[in-house]
Amino acid sequence: MTTDEPRRPDLARELIARADGSDAQRAKRVRDQLDAIQLGRGRHTEHANTAMLRRILIEHDWPGHRLVGLTAARAAWTIALHSDDDPAFQRAATILLKRAVQAEDALVQHWAHLHDRALITNGHAQEFGTQHRLIASSIELCPLRAPESVDARRSSVGLPPLAVALEAVRHRFTPVVLARAA
Repeated sequence: MTTDEPRRPDLARELIARADGSDAQRAKRVRDQLDAIQLGRGRHTEHANTAMLRRILIEHDWPGHRLVGLTAARAAWTIALHSDDDPAFQRAATILLKRAVQAEDALVQHWAHLHDRALITNGHAQEFGTQHRLIASSIELCPLRAPESVDARRSSVGLPPLAVALEAVRHRFTPVVLARAA
């Protein structure tokens, strides 16, 4: 992987701007701070982001570190991760991201998260335990295949043990869960 200047700074700027906007909107959604119109706009934005990333994937393959830089590669991953309304696109993005990982142009941890998200989106149990749901009063791990061996799978992609990751997620979202319960 490289930290040199990206070959396509224009794509990098677009990816980062779109991901940042979506992240802000999702943070408000998680905290129940959006009305119905704002929720609809957020869905429209997610669809537009998916369409933009689809165009990039068609023209350039996965936008890895060499093409767009580290920050924009993370932004592309975030957009793909939240493309839940297009499961076929999410699966295709997972395949392209895996190829980028094999070419040392993307992070394997990003692939693991996207792989799990695509599995959950398509009604299957996840492999690495990266996907959770906020429910009314707590955080719940999405269905997990072979939980007894999850830490070995997580280790193989550079993720911490599941218990450590779950504690971090609970710590991050505890204020949100408490606010929802109130």
